[in-house]
Amino acid sequence: MRVIVTRPERDAQHWVQDLSQRGLDALALPLIDIRPAAHQQAVLQAWQELAPLTAAMFVSGNAVEEFFAARPVSAAGLFVDAVAPRAWATGPGTAAALVAAGVAPSLIDAPPLDSAQFDSEALWCVVREQAVAGARVLIVRGSDSEGRSMGRDWFAGQLESRGCVPAFVVAYERHVPQWSHAQCELARNAAGDGSVWLFNSSEAIGNLLQLLPGQDWRQARAVATHARIAQAAREAGFAVVCESRPALDSVVASIESSA
Repeated sequence: MRVIVTRPERDAQHWVQDLSQRGLDALALPLIDIRPAAHQQAVLQAWQELAPLTAAMFVSGNAVEEFFAARPVSAAGLFVDAVAPRAWATGPGTAAALVAAGVAPSLIDAPPLDSAQFDSEALWCVVREQAVAGARVLIVRGSDSEGRSMGRDWFAGQLESRGCVPAFVVAYERHVPQWSHAQCELARNAAGDGSVWLFNSSEAIGNLLQLLPGQDWRQARAVATHARIAQAAREAGFAVVCESRPALDSVVASIESSA
């Protein structure tokens, strides 16, 4: 059984390695291209204003990597001691990216590994007691290729309901990838050859439909790591769609059960 991993390139390679170690034939076919934000001055300004904040919330590992790639020398002491802002992560992948960037593990808040989902809602359950009136929180996120912010504003709404002051910075851009002819052919074959598509983003499904307009997905199978993503796959025409927790063990079990 072949598994098509659709995450952005860096994430996809990690998942391909992990799935291969579990005995699955996995390959990367990224459906989102990650690039640094066009307006790097805004990222630098966010670093300069970070010290007095209560926390910075990172929506993904990509947000972490691109934000820290722009860290100025003057901010080298942030996130390394008890007086630094806390770093809020939506899941273990984001938390691991923070550690890799040099953030002290004691400063990281993230959903437990046994959480049903790794998302803003799960993170809020962990950090809401820190969200006291007047707390200032920076939300580090991405935008689309036109500069429009991606994702929901649910988390910011929760902060505001408690009297906190959220701010935003776009650290990266998400683009539709430019596939080669070979990648397009691989994807067309995977629409009906028994491959399992692994989706962790509704946007990835939308990009797939854009890259292969008119493709028939009625024989295709997918595993989606969230109910909203599963619904997007069904609406795209995938015949078999399994929902899974985003943890590796759960994803592997869902892939094997979809056979």
